Amino acid sequence: MTTQYAVQSFRKKGRALIADQQRTARSADAAIVMAERMATTRDGVVAYSQEVDAETDCYDEPTILYRSGLLPPELAA
Repeated sequence: MTTQYAVQSFRKKGRALIADQQRTARSADAAIVMAERMATTRDGVVAYSQEVDAETDCYDEPTILYRSGLLPPELAA
């Protein structure tokens, strides 16, 4: 298994939250720094890590590292 780190940002368009292109990071710290920077220009940002088994294509539940602003309900908790 390997750990993947990602940052997902969102923009508000009318009543909808639109997801931007997901960005990857090399480490948890890098994902958090990237998310903190993006939070100044986006309506919502979440950084997370996730264990992935490439051989079986299995993904563990993501672990939230950072969240800020407006997020979809499944990420806001």
